[in-house]
Amino acid sequence: MVTSSRPSTPLTVHGPLEQLRAGRLARRLPQLFAGLALFGFSMAMMLRSGLGLAPWDVLTEGLAQRLPLSFGTITVVVSVVVLLLWVPLRQWPGLGTIANVFVVGVAVDVGLALLRTPTSEVLQVLLLVGGLVANGLAGAVYIGSQFGPGPRDGLMTGLARRTGASLRLVRTGIEVVVLATGFLLGGTVGIGTVLYAVGIGPLTQLFLPRVAVRLDARPPAATAEQPRPAPSAAPGA
Repeated sequence: MVTSSRPSTPLTVHGPLEQLRAGRLARRLPQLFAGLALFGFSMAMMLRSGLGLAPWDVLTEGLAQRLPLSFGTITVVVSVVVLLLWVPLRQWPGLGTIANVFVVGVAVDVGLALLRTPTSEVLQVLLLVGGLVANGLAGAVYIGSQFGPGPRDGLMTGLARRTGASLRLVRTGIEVVVLATGFLLGGTVGIGTVLYAVGIGPLTQLFLPRVAVRLDARPPAATAEQPRPAPSAAPGA
């Protein structure tokens, strides 16, 4: 459950079909795709800064150095693999989960094609900070559309539910393994990695109450599905 300094964050828990039946699609669908596109572009900003990446992006960069595939393509492949891990967890993807797999990968490749590595340290820092803030906003925007978590967040919430471990413990364990693997493959770990770890949660929580679409707690037309875990406030695509 996401908490906020405001009275409450307007997120509800919906299954895949409930997400579509919940209404306000004219607002939610554009918000979903805008958030995912910005999320991918913000990843490109952090990558071009050269100052460190989020744990999953460290893994992707490490793989990109060893495979003849673009960063975005590997992002899609990793997302598909993670999504397959949902099957034994009996976790169901929503529209946002499926869109996340493809839109983020395309957007990060577009961002990398448009951006160049800055020539000064000041510009590197500005690009890193801008990418981090944009990532937090993007995560809040797509989570706030209420179409389901991204593949990585869904894996974490699914494991936490099935094992009974805390979400914080599961998330930390997965990201430590992912980060270490990415580093060994040659991914960039730096100050950006640390800033992401400590900053992405508060940033997303700051933006989420301002962009989340308010829905009925339980659409009356959907009673057959079981509730799904609410998305994490600190997205990892």
